[in-house]
Amino acid sequence: MQESFMLFYCLLFVVAFLYASVGHGGASGYLALMAIFAISPSIMKPTALLLNLFVSSTSFIQFYRGGHFKWKTFWPFALASIPLSFVGGMMVIQSAVYKKILGLLLLIPVIRFFFFKNTDPKDFRPSNISLSLTIGGIIGLLSGMIGIGGGIILSPILLLLKWTDQKQTAAISAAFIFVNSLAGLGGQLVKGFEFNIHMLAYVAVAFAGGICGAYFGALKFPQTVLKNVLAFVLALAAYKLLFTQA
Repeated sequence: MQESFMLFYCLLFVVAFLYASVGHGGASGYLALMAIFAISPSIMKPTALLLNLFVSSTSFIQFYRGGHFKWKTFWPFALASIPLSFVGGMMVIQSAVYKKILGLLLLIPVIRFFFFKNTDPKDFRPSNISLSLTIGGIIGLLSGMIGIGGGIILSPILLLLKWTDQKQTAAISAAFIFVNSLAGLGGQLVKGFEFNIHMLAYVAVAFAGGICGAYFGALKFPQTVLKNVLAFVLALAAYKLLFTQA
């Protein structure tokens, strides 16, 4: 049992490092780990949101200092997502359904890391406020329901629409994850959840990994291999959630 806990903490550090290096809070990775280690969904959801607050904030600070944050692109997404993330945080989903939805969402960063490349500046397009509000609202509701910050969904959308490059996407996603996680956690608090003492240890380990990852990621740390490794791990977790009963 002790060895299992140590392995979990080591993997948690690595996941926080990898996610922060590409501008994410890491909730999908934390949820994947907790699912693999058979942690209850009632604990998974608030824990992942809490971890997101710490890791995404450190990631955002590093990318913001690097001059990659675009407020004009960010605010419509956040305006629509925050209230709906709060509503989603109050929703209760059956464990089996929760795991299937999470498994599907884990496939999004897999596709993003494997197939979405940086956008050429000459191909950039101006963002659209109406579309941003619609997308932000949908992502916000899903984020609160599942316990993610929504960055894994927003990032490939930004790149697909060619509104931002990868660094700008990382900065916007980090801020988006933070506000959504805060709103989702607020919904959880209103609904009521049981505080688990292990959450403090989870936060400490993830925060340390997040600081390291955000620092190296913002300084153009080579990410291709790390992204592929992370995508492979998430693909395995998605398979476990979608096709096994464990």
